[in-house]
Amino acid sequence: MVDLMNLKTLGKKIRKLETRLQEGPQKLAKLKRKLEALTKAKAQKAKRKSAIRTAAARRTTTASVPTKKEKSGSTAQPPTKAAVAPERRPARKAKRKLNLSPERRAQLAAAMKARWAARRAAAAANSQKNSAVGDSASQKNPQSP
Repeated sequence: MVDLMNLKTLGKKIRKLETRLQEGPQKLAKLKRKLEALTKAKAQKAKRKSAIRTAAARRTTTASVPTKKEKSGSTAQPPTKAAVAPERRPARKAKRKLNLSPERRAQLAAAMKARWAARRAAAAANSQKNSAVGDSASQKNPQSP
């Protein structure tokens, strides 16, 4: 089979040969056989893909229903995540590398560092404010035994 020729080009070649029968019936028959083989292969591929898809769907539905065995009166540890069958996820698309100049990369790094510093400062200010509010509340209402 020739993988380079797809159905459209094969069909076009067949039509041209049918109009020009002086080329010879052998070449026409050869191209028709190729076309038939390609259509069969395409149908088999679609059938295989649908079977894989249904099997995967069946697997995910059975994996989503947890089955728990209860142990009576034991002090065993709760089941860990390793006991649960991990679900297979499709591979993630690779991140595209940005084509940055060194100057632009440094500029972005500085901006991100400034943003992180501001976020840390805001978090520190909030924690100090919350602790100051808690201290003043405990000083106003001392509990007597």
